[in-house]
Amino acid sequence: MGCSSGCSTGKTDANGIPAGCNSNGSCGTGDGCNKLTVFDWLANMSLPGGQALCDIVEVRFKNSRKDFFRNVNGLPLHVGDIVAVEASPGHDIGMVSITGELVRLQMKKKGLNAEGEDLKKIYRKAKTQDIDKWREAQSLEVETMYKARTLALNLGLQMKISDVEYQGDKSKAIFYYTADGRVDFRELIKVMASQFSVRIEMRQIGARQEASRLGGIGSCGRELCCSTWLTDFRTVSTSAARYQQLSLNPLKLAGQCGKLKCCLNYELDTYLDALKEFPEVENKKLHTQKGSAFHQKTDIFRRIIWWSYTTEPDVFVALSVDRTKEVLRLNENNEKPEDLLEAKFKGAEFLKKEPSFENVVGQDSLTRFDHKKKNHGRARQHGNNSGGQGKQGGQQNRSQKPKQQGQQKQQQAKPKQQQGGEQKAGNQGQRKPQQHNRRQNHQKQKPGQDGHKTPNT
Repeated sequence: MGCSSGCSTGKTDANGIPAGCNSNGSCGTGDGCNKLTVFDWLANMSLPGGQALCDIVEVRFKNSRKDFFRNVNGLPLHVGDIVAVEASPGHDIGMVSITGELVRLQMKKKGLNAEGEDLKKIYRKAKTQDIDKWREAQSLEVETMYKARTLALNLGLQMKISDVEYQGDKSKAIFYYTADGRVDFRELIKVMASQFSVRIEMRQIGARQEASRLGGIGSCGRELCCSTWLTDFRTVSTSAARYQQLSLNPLKLAGQCGKLKCCLNYELDTYLDALKEFPEVENKKLHTQKGSAFHQKTDIFRRIIWWSYTTEPDVFVALSVDRTKEVLRLNENNEKPEDLLEAKFKGAEFLKKEPSFENVVGQDSLTRFDHKKKNHGRARQHGNNSGGQGKQGGQQNRSQKPKQQGQQKQQQAKPKQQQGGEQKAGNQGQRKPQQHNRRQNHQKQKPGQDGHKTPNT
């Protein structure tokens, strides 16, 4: 991501300084005008008294190629300035990426001597003629790359030319290529030198560097680390996947370059620190009176080691790190515990963890509409007709309905021969007391006895 004002598109003013935010390359968006920028966290710090400023600057060229040059003329250089530097042969054009004391730390990190005399020099700040010639050379790179690929195919060389970089004075061109083995490109150099009329230099790069030049989107959904911020390509081995308990599947562990993903090294130190407290369990067995057990898998951050008896390989037994160490210590003393689990855990079962949330709505049941509501229409109708007496009468009817249902079930349980003439009589006998009770309740109950006020007529 670059700034939206034009810096990332390579626009510059008449002096060669990036246009847009006018911060001379130190954009506040994080990436700046370059692809692999470095934040100068020592820029606002003053040096101790008597210490001279560092006269070495870091200059960036095409893609991620950087080099250190000595400012022998004491030019006032800032990040983003375009300078003409010493090259072999001629001179090259690049952009200043780091100045000040941070350059010393970068050189120490890369194992370079800041006091050495083999450093190349900075000639001057680039003039308008230098920048025009540099832009013209950059415009020829894509066309030259396509022609070089055609020449390599015609010669039958097993190589792929991935990029071309012209020197700032158009006197030399660097061809970056990838190949599985050694390639004899002497004939190719002769043909390209006569075709392009420049000095040819061939540089073989790895698959990771090629992916960083081409760019792309990784399996995580983000831009490739090697094409955005990763500056050094460390070796990634399969042991990094083993330490993190990952399956050795090449389709999942390999990146777009065909090598193991660089992100396998990001969390490796955390796993190595956690594994320091774990005992060595590879190719070891735990011997108990019940039988021998072998190692199945390890959960590093939960501190659990899973074992299985040789007689029951499908049954996993979870042991803590301390319990595993205890059993191994007993086996070293020719002692065998009764079982893998401790005494307090014998016979214990793993409980299924229930969800921690609670249903506050009450409408997540799929059968909530299957239950039929009871019909109290008769009681409601009777309550409306009798005014304030309906509530008490409706409550009595509800209390009598369960009794009626119980009597009906008892009658249905009798043989069919006895139910022939008794069912009708039973139903009639049940209705008469009910009606009689209602009449008594209407006669005994007077207005105002149910606790409600009678309306004024």
